[in-house]
Amino acid sequence: MATPQTPYDAVLHAARDVTRLDCALDAEMLGTALLGSVYAIAETDRETAVREFVAGFLTATSRRRTAAATTIRSVFAALVPDAEGAAKVRPGTRAPAWSGLLGRVHLTGTWSYGDVYGDQTSYLATFAYDDEAGGPEHALVALVDHNIGITKDVFVGGPAERILDQVRQMCASDDLTWFREEDPARMHGEVSRHLAVTDDLGELPAEGSLATDRALVGARLALLPGPSPDTAGWGAEPLTGEERTALVRAFLAAPEAARFGLDALDGDAELASLHFCLGLLFDHAASFPDADPLRWSPAVAGLFLLDWVHRRAVLDMDDAAMLPRVLRAWAAYAARRRGLPEQAATRTDEAIEELVPEFARLYSTGERRSPATAAVAQLMADGVDPDDPAALDAWFQANRRHLTDDTP
Repeated sequence: MATPQTPYDAVLHAARDVTRLDCALDAEMLGTALLGSVYAIAETDRETAVREFVAGFLTATSRRRTAAATTIRSVFAALVPDAEGAAKVRPGTRAPAWSGLLGRVHLTGTWSYGDVYGDQTSYLATFAYDDEAGGPEHALVALVDHNIGITKDVFVGGPAERILDQVRQMCASDDLTWFREEDPARMHGEVSRHLAVTDDLGELPAEGSLATDRALVGARLALLPGPSPDTAGWGAEPLTGEERTALVRAFLAAPEAARFGLDALDGDAELASLHFCLGLLFDHAASFPDADPLRWSPAVAGLFLLDWVHRRAVLDMDDAAMLPRVLRAWAAYAARRRGLPEQAATRTDEAIEELVPEFARLYSTGERRSPATAAVAQLMADGVDPDDPAALDAWFQANRRHLTDDTP
């Protein structure tokens, strides 16, 4: 019976031809792909898991003297230089000529591009080896998804100029995208802080090269200037009470409010429902890292109408009827305030219209309500006054078993 392989033996076997590669970049791409399997299977804090694996690998292979073993050790040390023992790794006597160039690259440019709504931003940086023998100039691309607050995908590849040209052409042909040169410190801060969230996800995004390229991306990001206080924040802060009141007043005096008849509501009940609905829009915006109540898109509208509002709010029939109208008016107002193209505003409005039937269905079934929201909805349906402690206590006592059975 064959001796069972350790994970370190399996990596050595997978890297057995590393010395036959043409350049340092090819070796770093092989190394990051091998470490990608460690990153992918870790259940939490994946960056730490990779660092600890590299430390363990360097310890377990310290006596290996084959050219492949000493070379892959150098590759891992270059990719994860903060792993224990990495600083002591030295190329073997039979190492390829390019081994001394592992990780020896410099930044040649940074850019960013994304959709005008602000749903996603991609950051692109290009790097060249200090010596051409290290390999060709290559690009790092990282996709930050602002709606879920993670770096959703990363990619390292080349040729850098071809990738940059493709991005430029794509953005030039789409009126709903933008492209600009980027501050490398800002790129470092934005990609890194969102990538830290990704590293802790219980389940990684299914598509893309996030796992396989993660180690190399980390090594390249470390070469960028560190984020300054101006570039290291989490985006816009939630509005103060005074700022929120001023924004609501400006909206109610705007043509978008008039277009949807929100400037001529009749009666205290309608006005109360209007302000309740506006409060929900602000609360939803505050749930995002950037906390910008003016950032609305077809995607954000879908998250709000089909998920968030059902889990977080209890609507009566008047609120449910009012909410899509308020959202359409607010999204149009927000688009104008942000200077979005008319096409962008139209797409968001059309998307909200298409979402309304499903929103109404979810409201009627209550299938996406959280247990707490469902309990409050039932309390209201039973006519219990939430300001009457005795009535609340009596209701909870009467429904204790039902609430316990329904709670996951």
